[in-house]
Amino acid sequence: MKFLKEHTLYIESELERIQLPENPSNLYNPLRYFLNIGGKRIRPVLTLMAAELFGNNPDKVKDAALSIELFHNFTLLHDDIMDQAPLRRGKETVHEKYNTNIAILAGDVMFVKAIQSLAKQDAEHLPQLLELFNRTAVEVCEGQQYDMDFESKENVGTEEYLEMIRLKTSVLLGCALQFGGICSGTNQKNQKLLYNFGINLGMAFQIQDDILDLFGDPELVGKQVGGDILAQKKTILSILAQERGIKDKNDAFEKIKLIQDPKEKIKQAQDLFISWDILNQCSALQEDYLQKAIANLESIETSGNKNNFIELANYLFHRTH
Repeated sequence: MKFLKEHTLYIESELERIQLPENPSNLYNPLRYFLNIGGKRIRPVLTLMAAELFGNNPDKVKDAALSIELFHNFTLLHDDIMDQAPLRRGKETVHEKYNTNIAILAGDVMFVKAIQSLAKQDAEHLPQLLELFNRTAVEVCEGQQYDMDFESKENVGTEEYLEMIRLKTSVLLGCALQFGGICSGTNQKNQKLLYNFGINLGMAFQIQDDILDLFGDPELVGKQVGGDILAQKKTILSILAQERGIKDKNDAFEKIKLIQDPKEKIKQAQDLFISWDILNQCSALQEDYLQKAIANLESIETSGNKNNFIELANYLFHRTH
């Protein structure tokens, strides 16, 4: 996708322009390290694409787009600490390379940088942008708290889990898209449709993440496959499996939790999720969210070309990392 490559390179170049002080080096070097290990940059790209849909130049929304990416990176820095993750994008996480206290503080500064970037947008749009940003930031934190709460909660329902990923993942995609709409001056109806497109796309995106964690290629995913199973973390796959086990009075999934050998635990989970049709159920749920996203997109009133959005949605749906 030429447009995706061009927009990603644009965001990368703008991230490189961010001026970070040299000292204290233990604060700013971790930020440089984390920003330099890359990423898909999907969220800021969505902001650029939404602006272009209404004839706006990417340069006019770049600060809002960068604020989304900086905020996202802040959440990743802190999530890695909470998850005790050793790798991010195939590289050492900041708390592993440096230490936990440095990673916490680096994340705090990343959050402030996100606000500073957003504040550079045109004054006429700033109140609405800040209101949406602040609401989204709180919701993302709420989603993360639910995610952590689920770790010690014995039974988590499907609807509970879907609401958690809406907050933790989807609202930021919705925010990124609406940012583009706000900065382009489009009406509230179009802004809402953009936001909902992001919500539904985000739901499909996160379900794919859950699938890739267990069934992805570690070389492509850039992290340990089966990490969620080993950590006994709730995912859409494990929740559906647990519900199936309770319904059928089959404790096969519960027995997998007791396996000590990591490789055997992952293999048995993979086999069970296939034999119980859990993988297909997750794929069907993904497809449902994808179709909802496309319906939102089709309802947007604009003379702009929507084909890039369709292509990107399908790419995210079928991605391998």
